[in-house]
Amino acid sequence: MKAITITQESEPIQLVDIDKPEVSGDECLVKISAAALNRRDQWIREGMYPAIQFGTVLGSDGCGVVEEGPANWKGKEVIINPNVNWGDNPEAQSSKYSVLGMPTNGTLAEYIKVPAHRLQKKPAHLSNEEAASLPLAGLTAFRATIKKGGSKTEKKVLVTGAGGGVSQLAIAFAVTSGAEVYVTSGSQEKIDKVKEVGVKGGFNYKDDKWFKEAAQLRGFDSIVDSAGGNQLNNYLKIIKPAGRIVMYGSTTGYPEKVDVFRLFWSQVQIMGSTMGNDDEFVEMLDWVNKYQIKPTVDKVFESSDYLKAFDRFNDADHFGKIVINF
Repeated sequence: MKAITITQESEPIQLVDIDKPEVSGDECLVKISAAALNRRDQWIREGMYPAIQFGTVLGSDGCGVVEEGPANWKGKEVIINPNVNWGDNPEAQSSKYSVLGMPTNGTLAEYIKVPAHRLQKKPAHLSNEEAASLPLAGLTAFRATIKKGGSKTEKKVLVTGAGGGVSQLAIAFAVTSGAEVYVTSGSQEKIDKVKEVGVKGGFNYKDDKWFKEAAQLRGFDSIVDSAGGNQLNNYLKIIKPAGRIVMYGSTTGYPEKVDVFRLFWSQVQIMGSTMGNDDEFVEMLDWVNKYQIKPTVDKVFESSDYLKAFDRFNDADHFGKIVINF
């Protein structure tokens, strides 16, 4: 079967032929219909990820049909929970935790072998491409926005970086929770796009004084962020007293300093969040089905164009999830 693996070649990702997995017991063989990329996959390609294991099939997100396995799953359209060994503590993952796509073979292949308990029914209102875009980004966004950020009616929420796959779903969860939602972006076009789905307004973070405009709103109850870096101190200036800053990434690196006085005097909580536990995955799917949420798909590529799919991360107009069909 065809699969995209990480190698030590001059181009680290390669579309290769490997053996089709064999299943037994409660394992299911899923024929992948569509798989979505995550920034993690590109970081692995660039060698910017710890403990890279060459020969591993990449990809954490996938949608497909069960061809072999327990009778109650055969023939079902499914999405795959990308969690591996979350553990018994619902608040934090175990030391053995990982996600599909390294070290465990992932979804960027014609077939994947997974235990039956990793499967959930594909939401009927989603296309294959939309469903493939949901698992990792949806779980990350749901935990950060709803479970930790506490987004709900009468709350004011800021989601940073409006163009990314996780932030797109964080926006959708915040809007459907009834919150008043704002965003940041380096593109006015992206801000205008998310206004079409219920976002109240946005701020261009390329403007050094964007936080002064945001401060006129008299504070946010929660800020959901993946950027980190020196913007953290700007967030501290616009968060309400006792508000929550939830950070699920740090794409701009470490802050040079933190205004600790403002942090403790405002009673602010800075909360880390990554992925989510298995119960939250089910809760996330229930929410998606209830509100008929659809992930934003940026572009769809055939597996033969996999390099173009990965390179799409570097395009300034990238907006939403990048999907590969198998």
